[in-house]
Amino acid sequence: MKSQKINDTFARMYRSSQYRIWLWILGFFTMLAVHIVYKTKKGKDAFAGMKEELRGQREMQDLKEQFFQDALVQVQKKNEYFKKTMSESEAQKQARAIADKNFEQLLNDKTKEQAEMQKVHEITLVSCYAELMQNPAFMAVSFVLSFPMYILMLLFMRPIAKYITERLFLMIFVLFGVTWLVFTILYIAPMDAAMNILGQTATPEQIANFNHIYGLDQPYLTQLFDTFKNLLTFDLGNAYQGNEPVMTAIMAKFPITMQVTFSSMVVALIIAVPAGIVSAIKPYSSFDYIAMFIALLGLSIPNFWLGLMLILEFSINMGWVPATFQPGNWVTLIMPAIVVGTGMSASIARMTRSSMLEVKNSDYVLTARAKGLAEKKVVLKHILGNALIPIVTMIGMSFGNLMGGAAVTEKVFNINGIGSYIVDKQFIPDIPVVLAGVVYISFVVSLMNLIVDILYAFIDPRIKSKMKNY
Repeated sequence: MKSQKINDTFARMYRSSQYRIWLWILGFFTMLAVHIVYKTKKGKDAFAGMKEELRGQREMQDLKEQFFQDALVQVQKKNEYFKKTMSESEAQKQARAIADKNFEQLLNDKTKEQAEMQKVHEITLVSCYAELMQNPAFMAVSFVLSFPMYILMLLFMRPIAKYITERLFLMIFVLFGVTWLVFTILYIAPMDAAMNILGQTATPEQIANFNHIYGLDQPYLTQLFDTFKNLLTFDLGNAYQGNEPVMTAIMAKFPITMQVTFSSMVVALIIAVPAGIVSAIKPYSSFDYIAMFIALLGLSIPNFWLGLMLILEFSINMGWVPATFQPGNWVTLIMPAIVVGTGMSASIARMTRSSMLEVKNSDYVLTARAKGLAEKKVVLKHILGNALIPIVTMIGMSFGNLMGGAAVTEKVFNINGIGSYIVDKQFIPDIPVVLAGVVYISFVVSLMNLIVDILYAFIDPRIKSKMKNY
Protein backbone atom coordinates (compact mmCIF):
# COMPACT_ATOMS: atom_id res chain seq x y z
CA MET A 1 0.00 0.00 0.00
CA LYS A 2 1.33 3.46 -0.89
CA SER A 3 2.04 5.81 2.01
CA GLN A 4 -0.41 8.52 0.89
CA LYS A 5 -3.14 5.98 0.30
CA ILE A 6 -2.54 4.52 3.75
CA ASN A 7 -2.78 7.98 5.32
CA ASP A 8 -5.99 8.81 3.47
CA THR A 9 -7.55 5.47 4.46
CA PHE A 10 -6.51 5.97 8.10
CA ALA A 11 -8.08 9.44 8.12
CA ARG A 12 -11.36 8.15 6.69
CA MET A 13 -11.49 5.28 9.17
CA TYR A 14 -10.64 7.50 12.13
CA ARG A 15 -13.55 9.80 11.32
CA SER A 16 -15.90 6.84 11.86
CA SER A 17 -16.49 6.12 15.55
CA GLN A 18 -16.95 2.36 14.89
CA TYR A 19 -13.78 1.99 12.86
CA ARG A 20 -11.87 4.18 15.34
CA ILE A 21 -12.52 1.56 18.01
CA TRP A 22 -11.27 -1.22 15.73
CA LEU A 23 -8.16 0.79 14.91
CA TRP A 24 -7.34 0.88 18.61
CA ILE A 25 -8.15 -2.81 19.11
CA LEU A 26 -6.26 -4.18 16.10
CA GLY A 27 -3.45 -1.64 16.05
CA PHE A 28 -3.00 -0.85 19.74
CA PHE A 29 0.78 -0.37 19.71
CA THR A 30 0.73 1.85 16.63
CA MET A 31 -2.19 3.90 17.94
CA LEU A 32 -0.50 4.24 21.34
CA ALA A 33 2.70 5.57 19.77
CA VAL A 34 0.74 8.00 17.58
CA HIS A 35 -1.33 9.12 20.57
CA ILE A 36 1.81 9.84 22.63
CA VAL A 37 3.30 11.92 19.81
CA TYR A 38 -0.02 13.72 19.39
CA LYS A 39 -0.26 14.62 23.09
CA THR A 40 3.37 15.79 23.09
CA LYS A 41 2.87 18.08 20.11
CA LYS A 42 -0.59 19.29 21.07
CA GLY A 43 0.83 21.62 23.72
CA LYS A 44 2.92 23.35 21.04
CA ASP A 45 0.06 23.58 18.55
CA ALA A 46 0.12 27.01 16.88
CA PHE A 47 -3.32 26.29 15.43
CA ALA A 48 -4.81 25.83 18.92
CA GLY A 49 -3.13 29.01 20.12
CA MET A 50 -4.50 30.90 17.15
CA LYS A 51 -7.97 29.57 17.95
CA GLU A 52 -7.76 30.63 21.59
CA GLU A 53 -6.54 34.06 20.56
CA LEU A 54 -9.55 34.47 18.31
CA ARG A 55 -11.84 33.23 21.05
CA GLY A 56 -10.62 35.93 23.43
CA GLN A 57 -11.24 38.80 21.05
CA ARG A 58 -13.95 41.21 22.11
CA GLU A 59 -15.82 41.13 18.80
CA MET A 60 -15.96 37.31 18.93
CA GLN A 61 -17.43 37.42 22.43
CA ASP A 62 -20.02 39.95 21.25
CA LEU A 63 -20.80 37.65 18.34
CA LYS A 64 -21.20 34.72 20.75
CA GLU A 65 -23.70 36.74 22.79
CA GLN A 66 -25.57 37.63 19.60
CA PHE A 67 -25.73 33.89 18.74
CA PHE A 68 -27.25 33.29 22.16
CA GLN A 69 -29.93 35.97 21.74
CA ASP A 70 -30.85 34.67 18.27
CA ALA A 71 -31.02 31.10 19.56
CA LEU A 72 -33.21 32.17 22.49
CA VAL A 73 -35.68 33.82 20.13
CA GLN A 74 -35.62 30.67 17.98
CA VAL A 75 -36.39 28.42 20.99
CA GLN A 76 -39.21 30.70 22.16
CA LYS A 77 -40.84 30.80 18.72
CA LYS A 78 -40.57 27.04 18.45
CA ASN A 79 -42.30 26.57 21.82
CA GLU A 80 -45.05 29.00 20.81
CA TYR A 81 -45.63 27.20 17.51
CA PHE A 82 -45.89 23.78 19.15
CA LYS A 83 -47.76 25.22 22.16
CA LYS A 84 -45.16 23.83 24.49
CA THR A 85 -44.61 25.27 27.97
CA MET A 86 -40.97 25.67 29.04
CA SER A 87 -39.33 27.47 31.95
CA GLU A 88 -37.06 30.42 31.27
CA SER A 89 -34.02 28.59 32.60
CA GLU A 90 -34.68 25.56 30.37
CA ALA A 91 -35.15 27.81 27.33
CA GLN A 92 -31.88 29.59 28.08
CA LYS A 93 -30.11 26.26 28.52
CA GLN A 94 -31.26 25.05 25.08
CA ALA A 95 -30.40 28.41 23.51
CA ARG A 96 -26.92 28.35 25.07
CA ALA A 97 -26.27 24.88 23.66
CA ILE A 98 -27.32 25.99 20.16
CA ALA A 99 -25.25 29.20 20.44
CA ASP A 100 -22.14 27.35 21.62
CA LYS A 101 -22.38 24.91 18.74
CA ASN A 102 -22.76 27.68 16.14
CA PHE A 103 -20.00 29.74 17.73
CA GLU A 104 -17.53 26.83 17.73
CA GLN A 105 -18.28 26.16 14.07
CA LEU A 106 -17.66 29.79 13.18
CA LEU A 107 -14.50 29.84 15.31
CA ASN A 108 -13.14 26.77 13.55
CA ASP A 109 -13.87 28.24 10.13
CA LYS A 110 -12.17 31.56 10.95
CA THR A 111 -9.19 29.78 12.49
CA LYS A 112 -8.75 27.62 9.39
CA GLU A 113 -8.92 30.72 7.15
CA GLN A 114 -6.28 32.49 9.22
CA ALA A 115 -4.14 29.34 9.45
CA GLU A 116 -4.15 28.94 5.66
CA MET A 117 -2.99 32.53 5.25
CA GLN A 118 -0.14 32.03 7.74
CA LYS A 119 0.58 28.46 6.54
CA VAL A 120 -0.10 26.95 9.94
CA HIS A 121 -1.40 23.38 10.12
CA GLU A 122 -3.62 21.95 12.85
CA ILE A 123 -2.04 19.13 14.82
CA THR A 124 -4.36 16.15 14.92
CA LEU A 125 -3.89 12.48 15.63
CA VAL A 126 -4.35 11.81 11.91
CA SER A 127 -1.64 14.32 10.97
CA CYS A 128 0.69 12.79 13.56
CA TYR A 129 0.11 9.36 12.06
CA ALA A 130 0.87 10.67 8.56
CA GLU A 131 4.07 12.30 9.83
CA LEU A 132 5.25 9.15 11.59
CA MET A 133 4.50 6.99 8.55
CA GLN A 134 7.08 9.02 6.60
CA ASN A 135 9.70 7.33 8.75
CA PRO A 136 10.55 3.95 7.13
CA ALA A 137 11.57 2.44 10.48
CA PHE A 138 8.26 3.36 12.11
CA MET A 139 6.33 2.09 9.09
CA ALA A 140 8.10 -1.27 9.20
CA VAL A 141 7.59 -1.71 12.95
CA SER A 142 3.96 -0.61 12.63
CA PHE A 143 3.29 -3.21 9.94
CA VAL A 144 4.78 -5.94 12.13
CA LEU A 145 3.09 -4.98 15.41
CA SER A 146 -0.26 -3.92 13.93
CA PHE A 147 -0.64 -6.31 11.02
CA PRO A 148 -4.39 -6.93 11.70
CA MET A 149 -5.05 -3.18 11.53
CA TYR A 150 -3.54 -2.97 8.06
CA ILE A 151 -5.57 -5.96 6.93
CA LEU A 152 -8.65 -4.01 8.03
CA MET A 153 -7.41 -0.93 6.17
CA LEU A 154 -6.85 -3.04 3.06
CA LEU A 155 -10.47 -4.24 3.25
CA PHE A 156 -11.65 -0.66 3.86
CA MET A 157 -9.96 0.48 0.62
CA ARG A 158 -12.04 -1.99 -1.40
CA PRO A 159 -15.75 -1.09 -1.21
CA ILE A 160 -17.03 -4.56 -2.12
CA ALA A 161 -14.74 -6.26 0.39
CA LYS A 162 -15.65 -3.65 3.01
CA TYR A 163 -19.36 -4.19 2.43
CA ILE A 164 -19.03 -7.98 2.64
CA THR A 165 -16.91 -7.79 5.79
CA GLU A 166 -19.39 -5.48 7.53
CA ARG A 167 -22.32 -7.72 6.63
CA LEU A 168 -20.50 -10.83 7.83
CA PHE A 169 -19.65 -9.04 11.08
CA LEU A 170 -23.30 -8.04 11.57
CA MET A 171 -24.25 -11.65 10.85
CA ILE A 172 -22.46 -12.64 14.06
CA PHE A 173 -24.78 -10.43 16.10
CA VAL A 174 -27.78 -11.85 14.25
CA LEU A 175 -26.71 -15.40 15.08
CA PHE A 176 -26.16 -14.61 18.75
CA GLY A 177 -29.45 -12.70 18.97
CA VAL A 178 -31.44 -15.52 17.40
CA THR A 179 -29.66 -18.06 19.61
CA TRP A 180 -30.52 -16.08 22.74
CA LEU A 181 -34.17 -15.71 21.71
CA VAL A 182 -34.68 -19.41 20.86
CA PHE A 183 -32.78 -20.57 23.94
CA THR A 184 -34.96 -18.39 26.17
CA ILE A 185 -38.16 -19.72 24.60
CA LEU A 186 -36.98 -23.31 25.05
CA TYR A 187 -35.90 -22.59 28.63
CA ILE A 188 -39.31 -21.27 29.71
CA ALA A 189 -41.24 -23.87 27.67
CA PRO A 190 -43.21 -26.32 29.83
CA MET A 191 -41.86 -29.38 27.97
CA ASP A 192 -39.52 -31.64 29.95
CA ALA A 193 -36.74 -33.09 27.76
CA ALA A 194 -35.70 -35.67 30.37
CA MET A 195 -39.23 -36.98 30.81
CA ASN A 196 -39.85 -37.13 27.06
CA ILE A 197 -36.65 -39.05 26.34
CA LEU A 198 -36.52 -41.37 29.38
CA GLY A 199 -40.24 -42.02 29.38
CA GLN A 200 -43.01 -41.75 31.95
CA THR A 201 -41.56 -44.62 33.99
CA ALA A 202 -38.29 -42.80 34.68
CA THR A 203 -37.44 -42.38 38.35
CA PRO A 204 -36.65 -38.96 39.89
CA GLU A 205 -33.02 -40.09 40.26
CA GLN A 206 -32.77 -40.90 36.54
CA ILE A 207 -34.30 -37.55 35.57
CA ALA A 208 -31.95 -35.70 37.94
CA ASN A 209 -28.95 -37.57 36.52
CA PHE A 210 -30.03 -36.75 32.94
CA ASN A 211 -30.41 -33.05 33.80
CA HIS A 212 -27.02 -33.05 35.53
CA ILE A 213 -25.22 -34.69 32.58
CA TYR A 214 -26.58 -32.17 30.07
CA GLY A 215 -26.41 -29.17 32.42
CA LEU A 216 -30.17 -28.66 32.52
CA ASP A 217 -30.04 -28.23 36.30
CA GLN A 218 -27.83 -25.15 35.95
CA PRO A 219 -29.20 -21.56 36.23
CA TYR A 220 -30.42 -19.77 33.13
CA LEU A 221 -27.37 -17.52 32.76
CA THR A 222 -24.96 -20.43 33.15
CA GLN A 223 -26.71 -22.44 30.44
CA LEU A 224 -26.88 -19.38 28.17
CA PHE A 225 -23.16 -18.69 28.67
CA ASP A 226 -22.32 -22.32 27.82
CA THR A 227 -24.47 -22.07 24.70
CA PHE A 228 -22.68 -18.92 23.53
CA LYS A 229 -19.30 -20.50 24.28
CA ASN A 230 -20.20 -23.55 22.21
CA LEU A 231 -21.33 -21.30 19.38
CA LEU A 232 -17.99 -19.45 19.41
CA THR A 233 -16.01 -22.70 19.34
CA PHE A 234 -18.27 -24.25 16.64
CA ASP A 235 -19.13 -27.02 19.09
CA LEU A 236 -22.89 -27.47 18.85
CA GLY A 237 -22.87 -30.22 21.44
CA ASN A 238 -24.47 -33.65 21.39
CA ALA A 239 -28.13 -34.44 20.85
CA TYR A 240 -30.05 -35.58 23.92
CA GLN A 241 -31.55 -38.41 21.93
CA GLY A 242 -28.88 -40.73 20.55
CA ASN A 243 -26.01 -38.62 21.96
CA GLU A 244 -24.70 -37.98 18.43
CA PRO A 245 -22.68 -34.80 17.67
CA VAL A 246 -25.12 -32.24 16.29
CA MET A 247 -22.59 -30.75 13.86
CA THR A 248 -21.86 -34.17 12.40
CA ALA A 249 -25.57 -34.92 11.98
CA ILE A 250 -26.28 -31.61 10.23
CA MET A 251 -23.27 -31.95 7.92
CA ALA A 252 -24.39 -35.47 7.00
CA LYS A 253 -27.85 -34.21 6.05
CA PHE A 254 -26.63 -31.03 4.32
CA PRO A 255 -25.83 -32.69 0.93
CA ILE A 256 -29.32 -34.21 0.80
CA THR A 257 -30.93 -30.85 1.49
CA MET A 258 -28.70 -29.27 -1.18
CA GLN A 259 -29.84 -31.82 -3.76
CA VAL A 260 -33.51 -31.17 -3.03
CA THR A 261 -32.97 -27.40 -3.02
CA PHE A 262 -31.11 -27.22 -6.34
CA SER A 263 -33.44 -29.63 -8.14
CA SER A 264 -36.49 -27.73 -6.86
CA MET A 265 -34.99 -24.40 -7.90
CA VAL A 266 -34.28 -25.72 -11.42
CA VAL A 267 -37.89 -26.87 -11.75
CA ALA A 268 -39.17 -23.55 -10.42
CA LEU A 269 -37.09 -21.44 -12.81
CA ILE A 270 -37.91 -23.59 -15.83
CA ILE A 271 -41.62 -23.05 -15.16
CA ALA A 272 -41.69 -19.55 -13.67
CA VAL A 273 -39.41 -17.38 -15.79
CA PRO A 274 -40.85 -18.22 -19.24
CA ALA A 275 -44.41 -18.06 -17.90
CA GLY A 276 -43.77 -14.70 -16.23
CA ILE A 277 -42.12 -13.24 -19.34
CA VAL A 278 -44.87 -14.29 -21.74
CA SER A 279 -47.58 -13.14 -19.31
CA ALA A 280 -45.92 -9.71 -19.06
CA ILE A 281 -45.42 -9.31 -22.81
CA LYS A 282 -48.98 -10.43 -23.55
CA PRO A 283 -50.97 -9.25 -20.52
CA TYR A 284 -54.64 -10.19 -20.24
CA SER A 285 -54.27 -12.76 -23.01
CA SER A 286 -55.49 -16.33 -22.77
CA PHE A 287 -51.98 -17.51 -21.91
CA ASP A 288 -51.73 -14.87 -19.20
CA TYR A 289 -55.00 -15.93 -17.57
CA ILE A 290 -54.11 -19.63 -17.78
CA ALA A 291 -50.57 -19.09 -16.43
CA MET A 292 -51.72 -16.93 -13.51
CA PHE A 293 -54.51 -19.41 -12.73
CA ILE A 294 -51.97 -22.23 -12.60
CA ALA A 295 -49.73 -20.04 -10.43
CA LEU A 296 -52.64 -19.46 -8.05
CA LEU A 297 -53.21 -23.21 -7.90
CA GLY A 298 -49.54 -23.72 -7.17
CA LEU A 299 -49.76 -21.33 -4.24
CA SER A 300 -52.99 -22.86 -2.97
CA ILE A 301 -52.29 -26.60 -3.16
CA PRO A 302 -50.60 -27.91 0.02
CA ASN A 303 -47.26 -29.62 -0.59
CA PHE A 304 -48.17 -32.72 1.39
CA TRP A 305 -51.36 -33.27 -0.66
CA LEU A 306 -49.60 -32.81 -3.99
CA GLY A 307 -46.82 -35.13 -2.85
CA LEU A 308 -49.28 -37.85 -1.84
CA MET A 309 -51.14 -37.53 -5.15
CA LEU A 310 -47.89 -37.90 -7.11
CA ILE A 311 -46.92 -40.96 -5.08
CA LEU A 312 -50.36 -42.50 -5.60
CA GLU A 313 -50.35 -41.93 -9.35
CA PHE A 314 -46.74 -42.31 -10.49
CA SER A 315 -45.40 -44.70 -7.86
CA ILE A 316 -48.29 -46.93 -6.83
CA ASN A 317 -50.55 -46.96 -9.93
CA MET A 318 -47.96 -46.57 -12.72
CA GLY A 319 -44.78 -47.67 -10.93
CA TRP A 320 -42.64 -45.21 -12.87
CA VAL A 321 -40.57 -43.85 -9.95
CA PRO A 322 -39.91 -45.01 -6.37
CA ALA A 323 -42.23 -43.59 -3.73
CA THR A 324 -39.44 -42.62 -1.34
CA PHE A 325 -36.14 -40.82 -1.73
CA GLN A 326 -33.03 -42.93 -2.26
CA PRO A 327 -29.60 -41.27 -1.92
CA GLY A 328 -27.62 -41.50 -5.12
CA ASN A 329 -30.69 -42.18 -7.29
CA TRP A 330 -31.52 -38.93 -9.12
CA VAL A 331 -34.85 -40.32 -10.33
CA THR A 332 -36.18 -40.22 -6.76
CA LEU A 333 -35.57 -36.43 -6.75
CA ILE A 334 -38.08 -35.81 -9.53
CA MET A 335 -41.26 -35.87 -7.46
CA PRO A 336 -39.90 -33.88 -4.47
CA ALA A 337 -38.48 -31.30 -6.90
CA ILE A 338 -41.85 -30.99 -8.65
CA VAL A 339 -43.73 -30.62 -5.36
CA VAL A 340 -41.44 -27.94 -3.96
CA GLY A 341 -40.63 -26.29 -7.29
CA THR A 342 -44.28 -25.92 -8.32
CA GLY A 343 -45.18 -23.91 -5.25
CA MET A 344 -42.05 -21.78 -5.57
CA SER A 345 -42.54 -21.22 -9.31
CA ALA A 346 -45.94 -19.64 -8.67
CA SER A 347 -44.42 -16.85 -6.57
CA ILE A 348 -41.51 -16.29 -8.96
CA ALA A 349 -43.79 -16.21 -12.01
CA ARG A 350 -46.08 -13.61 -10.43
CA MET A 351 -43.09 -11.50 -9.39
CA THR A 352 -41.57 -11.76 -12.89
CA ARG A 353 -44.83 -10.68 -14.49
CA SER A 354 -45.44 -7.70 -12.18
CA SER A 355 -41.81 -6.48 -12.34
CA MET A 356 -41.72 -6.61 -16.13
CA LEU A 357 -45.06 -4.84 -16.42
CA GLU A 358 -43.63 -1.94 -14.37
CA VAL A 359 -40.80 -1.31 -16.83
CA LYS A 360 -42.49 -2.48 -20.02
CA ASN A 361 -43.67 0.99 -21.07
CA SER A 362 -40.64 2.93 -19.85
CA ASP A 363 -39.02 5.52 -22.10
CA TYR A 364 -35.85 3.49 -22.66
CA VAL A 365 -37.93 0.51 -23.83
CA LEU A 366 -39.82 2.69 -26.31
CA THR A 367 -36.48 4.13 -27.47
CA ALA A 368 -35.04 0.64 -27.98
CA ARG A 369 -38.03 -0.34 -30.11
CA ALA A 370 -37.81 2.92 -32.04
CA LYS A 371 -34.19 2.11 -32.90
CA GLY A 372 -35.41 -1.05 -34.58
CA LEU A 373 -33.96 -3.56 -32.13
CA ALA A 374 -35.26 -7.09 -32.37
CA GLU A 375 -38.19 -7.77 -30.04
CA LYS A 376 -36.33 -10.64 -28.40
CA LYS A 377 -33.44 -8.33 -27.50
CA VAL A 378 -35.81 -5.65 -26.22
CA VAL A 379 -37.60 -8.14 -23.99
CA LEU A 380 -34.56 -9.92 -22.60
CA LYS A 381 -32.12 -7.03 -22.29
CA HIS A 382 -34.16 -3.90 -21.74
CA ILE A 383 -37.31 -5.18 -20.03
CA LEU A 384 -36.21 -8.31 -18.18
CA GLY A 385 -32.75 -6.88 -17.47
CA ASN A 386 -34.21 -3.85 -15.70
CA ALA A 387 -36.84 -5.91 -13.86
CA LEU A 388 -34.38 -8.41 -12.37
CA ILE A 389 -33.88 -6.79 -8.94
CA PRO A 390 -37.17 -7.97 -7.33
CA ILE A 391 -37.00 -11.29 -9.24
CA VAL A 392 -33.50 -12.04 -7.94
CA THR A 393 -34.64 -11.06 -4.46
CA MET A 394 -37.53 -13.51 -4.60
CA ILE A 395 -35.30 -16.29 -5.95
CA GLY A 396 -32.63 -15.66 -3.32
CA MET A 397 -35.06 -15.64 -0.42
CA SER A 398 -36.78 -18.78 -1.71
CA PHE A 399 -33.44 -20.52 -2.09
CA GLY A 400 -32.43 -19.54 1.45
CA ASN A 401 -35.69 -20.82 2.88
CA LEU A 402 -35.30 -24.13 1.03
CA MET A 403 -31.77 -24.53 2.36
CA GLY A 404 -33.35 -24.56 5.80
CA GLY A 405 -35.20 -27.70 4.73
CA ALA A 406 -38.67 -28.38 3.35
CA ALA A 407 -39.87 -30.38 6.34
CA VAL A 408 -43.32 -31.32 5.00
CA THR A 409 -42.01 -32.55 1.65
CA GLU A 410 -39.14 -34.37 3.33
CA LYS A 411 -41.62 -36.22 5.55
CA VAL A 412 -43.84 -37.20 2.63
CA PHE A 413 -40.97 -38.62 0.56
CA ASN A 414 -38.97 -39.93 3.54
CA ILE A 415 -36.07 -37.58 2.86
CA ASN A 416 -33.61 -37.52 5.74
CA GLY A 417 -32.86 -33.81 5.37
CA ILE A 418 -32.19 -30.97 7.75
CA GLY A 419 -35.80 -29.74 7.87
CA SER A 420 -37.34 -33.03 9.03
CA TYR A 421 -34.41 -33.57 11.42
CA ILE A 422 -35.02 -30.25 13.21
CA VAL A 423 -38.81 -30.73 13.30
CA ASP A 424 -38.47 -34.18 14.85
CA LYS A 425 -36.17 -32.88 17.56
CA GLN A 426 -38.15 -29.79 18.52
CA PHE A 427 -40.99 -31.75 20.11
CA ILE A 428 -38.69 -33.37 22.70
CA PRO A 429 -37.27 -30.61 22.94
CA ASP A 430 -33.73 -31.59 22.01
CA ILE A 431 -32.26 -28.17 22.79
CA PRO A 432 -28.80 -28.59 21.15
CA VAL A 433 -30.36 -29.76 17.89
CA VAL A 434 -33.02 -27.04 17.83
CA LEU A 435 -30.46 -24.32 18.59
CA ALA A 436 -28.07 -25.69 15.97
CA GLY A 437 -30.89 -25.82 13.43
CA VAL A 438 -31.88 -22.22 14.14
CA VAL A 439 -28.27 -21.05 13.89
CA TYR A 440 -27.87 -22.92 10.60
CA ILE A 441 -31.05 -21.48 9.10
CA SER A 442 -30.18 -17.94 10.29
CA PHE A 443 -26.72 -18.25 8.76
CA VAL A 444 -28.05 -19.55 5.44
CA VAL A 445 -30.74 -16.86 5.15
CA SER A 446 -28.27 -14.08 6.10
CA LEU A 447 -25.72 -15.43 3.61
CA MET A 448 -28.31 -15.56 0.83
CA ASN A 449 -29.31 -11.96 1.58
CA LEU A 450 -25.67 -10.95 1.29
CA ILE A 451 -25.26 -12.80 -2.02
CA VAL A 452 -28.43 -11.20 -3.39
CA ASP A 453 -27.22 -7.72 -2.36
CA ILE A 454 -23.89 -8.33 -4.14
CA LEU A 455 -25.71 -9.57 -7.25
CA TYR A 456 -27.56 -6.24 -7.35
CA ALA A 457 -24.26 -4.54 -8.21
CA PHE A 458 -23.82 -6.76 -11.26
CA ILE A 459 -27.44 -6.34 -12.35
CA ASP A 460 -27.85 -2.58 -11.90
CA PRO A 461 -24.95 -0.23 -12.80
CA ARG A 462 -26.41 2.46 -10.51
CA ILE A 463 -26.06 0.19 -7.48
CA LYS A 464 -22.56 -0.77 -8.61
CA SER A 465 -21.62 2.91 -8.76
CA LYS A 466 -22.94 3.52 -5.24
CA MET A 467 -21.14 0.45 -3.92
CA LYS A 468 -17.86 1.71 -5.34
CA ASN A 469 -18.25 4.82 -3.18
CA TYR A 470 -19.40 2.85 -0.13
